[in-house]
Amino acid sequence: MLVSHQLVVLASNGGIESLVDGVSPDWGPFAALGSTARTVVQVIMAGVVMALLGRAAMGAFHIKVGEGQHDVAQVSKGKKEVGSSLIGAFVVASLATVFTIVYGMGI
Repeated sequence: MLVSHQLVVLASNGGIESLVDGVSPDWGPFAALGSTARTVVQVIMAGVVMALLGRAAMGAFHIKVGEGQHDVAQVSKGKKEVGSSLIGAFVVASLATVFTIVYGMGI
């Protein structure tokens, strides 16, 4: 089954939970939130991850164009964008785990 087909199947189920299951903060400090607040947090986290991945794609575009034009500055800018965007996406995607660990240590 293709990834695009799996996304269409997940989207047809109707719930946002099936689309953002990887960034769903439903344990630890987030367990006390209501379902609406959890959904809002899930949507925000998923939106930030998607924006950062889009920025990484733009950085890759800058690298490709810079290599074609032999522009070292543009290649360097693209590398910085790709690196920082992927690190940011990893941090946002792992925030729920970090909050849960810190919350668990505080109990």
